[in-house]
Amino acid sequence: MIRSALRAATAIRKQTLPPKLSHFSAFSAKASAPKTKGKAEPKGKGAKPRSKPTGSAQTDDASAAGASRIADLTSEEETRARRIAEEMNDKSLDVGPNARPLFTATASISGLSRSDTCSYMRFNEEELNAVLPEGLPAGMKKEFEDSMTSALLVRQSFLDLRDNFRRVVDPPLRSSDGKGPKVRKQIVLDGLVNCGKSIALAMLVHWARDEGWLVFYVPNGKEWSHGGFFYRHPDTGLWDTPVQAAKTLQDFLKYNESRLQQLPCQIFDPIPLGEGAGVGWMRGVDSMAMPEGSTLYDLIQTGITHTHAAVGVLVRLRTELSLVKDIPVLIAIDQYNSWFTFSEYEEPVTVRSCRPIHARELSTVNAFRSMMHDDMMIGAFSHSTAVGKLRQNLPDVPFDARINFPRYGLDEAAAVAYYYLRQRLIRRESFSDEKWKKIYFLANGNGAEMRWLAPFIR
Repeated sequence: MIRSALRAATAIRKQTLPPKLSHFSAFSAKASAPKTKGKAEPKGKGAKPRSKPTGSAQTDDASAAGASRIADLTSEEETRARRIAEEMNDKSLDVGPNARPLFTATASISGLSRSDTCSYMRFNEEELNAVLPEGLPAGMKKEFEDSMTSALLVRQSFLDLRDNFRRVVDPPLRSSDGKGPKVRKQIVLDGLVNCGKSIALAMLVHWARDEGWLVFYVPNGKEWSHGGFFYRHPDTGLWDTPVQAAKTLQDFLKYNESRLQQLPCQIFDPIPLGEGAGVGWMRGVDSMAMPEGSTLYDLIQTGITHTHAAVGVLVRLRTELSLVKDIPVLIAIDQYNSWFTFSEYEEPVTVRSCRPIHARELSTVNAFRSMMHDDMMIGAFSHSTAVGKLRQNLPDVPFDARINFPRYGLDEAAAVAYYYLRQRLIRRESFSDEKWKKIYFLANGNGAEMRWLAPFIR
């Protein structure tokens, strides 16, 4: 039955292929057009016009057809965007499955409750970029781009994640009888590809910052082990990556600057120096003193200003975050699974061979990877980074920290289908419950695939 469904979907795609997906044929025809040899005839009054070969004529026709399709597609998108803008205030269209409101009236993530699940929450994209200056997840950007609206689905799985950390900071007054969900300070989000782990992590960071928490957010953990300058530090035996360390410090300062200026440093040991990116070692100096009375802002500025101290400051910052008691601190790492495999770096062993360097051998990863502590920390796996399948029990991670984040359920898929209908990704005259259920089962709850299949409903 699954094979027949796939064959049917393939046939539908071939019959209903939109112009955007057929551009390749036009340009490939141009690339494969035969080339004529010989010198060009002189242009002048008595020169005869050179006749074009048949292949060239076909190429021009195909190119013209491709350009016409691109123009039609742009016009279609502009028309869709204009209609969405005109219908923005039409509340009669904001109807979801079973006549429920399609959008929630709740204004903040903190106020969301179970009654808001399977509805959409609108965001101001400028405010979203302000509260997440480190960068939005690629899946979130794609959702906003395709739907032409900054809105996200409220999922019960996210609310459970939010409430878990809320109970860590503010435990309920009534003692637990052991039947409720277990409260975890450390969580590893796992799950199938495109199930929404990165978006849930970003929304958790958004909520925590709205609550006044200090959040250390790394949206691209793989960058810590790929690219840039690296070298082995002779004192630690670990590999330093000053370029990534400086960038991480800059990102951490973007949103938390005012808060960090109020938090004093609690460790005043000298900061070990290393090799600066492109400038080598400092002569006769192997450490930098942090004066008493310095704040975490001063500490981070030291790492940004002095490239020799970037790695040492980032490693020190991890210890300082554990000592902050005035406000809740959350460490959130996306692409966390890339820290349990080999990095892009290699160490020369012989003239003809190199040894791959594991991510745990990097100073910064070594400082932040472990969850064997009492701090709040969450890491999300990103299977789009293709680092390979990891074993269930990970080193430096509590055995019960790993949980599976689900793909869309049937109720969530219904809300998604009605939302795409509202955003004109699906034609109203072709919409039916039977048809959206077909793409839901065909995509197996994969949100990105459902969004891609939605325009094929005919």
